Amino acid sequence: MRKSVIYQSILQEGAEEKTRQIVINLLKEQASLELITKVSGLTVEQIQQIQAEQEENQQE
Repeated sequence: MRKSVIYQSILQEGAEEKTRQIVINLLKEQASLELITKVSGLTVEQIQQIQAEQEENQQE
């Protein structure tokens, strides 16, 4: 049975959010960017963007 495009989109969004939460948790534990890139599969730039967003949210 083929999964619908909407279902696949929902799964993708969930996976992205899970990856983002893992990155946030690793940043809180002060893991190195090298380790976070290996674990998450994201680029350094993507991780730095998440980090900047987290810092911005904490200042509000």
